[in-house]
Amino acid sequence: MTKISDIRTKTVDELQDNLLGLKKEQFNLRFQKATGQLENTARVRQVRRDIARVKTVQAQKAASAAKAK
Repeated sequence: MTKISDIRTKTVDELQDNLLGLKKEQFNLRFQKATGQLENTARVRQVRRDIARVKTVQAQKAASAAKAK
């Protein structure tokens, strides 16, 4: 689980890379669940919430950049 303070310190590019990695992990977890190989079912929820955190910070950074213009 990623802390929000860690996410806020990252740059926009780092956030994008982090989001891409989380989406790949989410896909792999869904695939494991479908094949019956998923051991840690709580990880699906953690990844989903981490994705939401990253998207929220991205939106906040975009809004503050638009406001600064």
